Amino acid sequence: MKRSSRKLLIWAVAVLIVVGMGFTVQKNFEFNREKDTNYALPADDAKTKNGIIIFCYHRILKNTAGVDVSRVLSSNSQLHDFDVPADQFAQQMTYLHKHHIKVISSATMAKMKASHQPIKGRYAVLTFDDIDRTMIDNALPVMKKYHLPFTTFIITGNTGRYREGTQLASWDEIKAAKQSAGSLMTLGLHTHDMHYLTKKFTPIFDQPKEYHRFTQDFAISKRELKQHMGVNAEMFAYPYGSGPNRINRFLSRQHLTSGIATLNVGIVTDQTSMNQLPRMIINHDSWPSIRDWLSK
Repeated sequence: MKRSSRKLLIWAVAVLIVVGMGFTVQKNFEFNREKDTNYALPADDAKTKNGIIIFCYHRILKNTAGVDVSRVLSSNSQLHDFDVPADQFAQQMTYLHKHHIKVISSATMAKMKASHQPIKGRYAVLTFDDIDRTMIDNALPVMKKYHLPFTTFIITGNTGRYREGTQLASWDEIKAAKQSAGSLMTLGLHTHDMHYLTKKFTPIFDQPKEYHRFTQDFAISKRELKQHMGVNAEMFAYPYGSGPNRINRFLSRQHLTSGIATLNVGIVTDQTSMNQLPRMIINHDSWPSIRDWLSK
């Protein structure tokens, strides 16, 4: 095969991977947002004077030719809104640093809420779902540069696997990242092996018959995190946004002191339950509104 043909083939594969990955993640999010894909901070929330915005990132992709081509060729404007270009991510973190935005850890947020004192000021909490290699390779150096705390949610039964177009970090890679980041990095749970959808694009754990399986899956994920990383889980993030009331009640009894994270849009305020923490997907649609709120 000629070099030019091989290069075209590589680009084509890159396009298919990113398109497939974007389609799956978008379907996940649409399920919980009822197909409302306006990611910007809602007008009512933008009027909130005091609170905490929890950022949610998935993949931080290098600005390679293959990735750029896939964005150009895609006819779906929302397809890659869960994949933030590395240069944009760096610009966002630089903005937080230069404008002295108060970036706090999930544990600090939990302490603020537990104090039952009014939240005064505007804060940001940074989170990453799935913990794939792009987070470690492209986001971690920037977080360390600006000394920004962050939480990563691990699919404990999928570490090291290639899924949905991305290479998830292995336990050894997560350990190395934790050693490098130190106290900046907090580890949370994202199920053990229930991070997938049914054929009808509904979360598997949303099915009533899967409740007991979910409780078992959660116990395994806690055990895996303790075994591999030596820490107890203090926070859980729902795959696909949120879960049914029965599962939420179960999780609320699991001593998750830093809370249960969803993808319900909004700001954490004095009235927000730690069992239903909203998070904001960060992309080119949502970032301007979030940046403006934090800077007021």
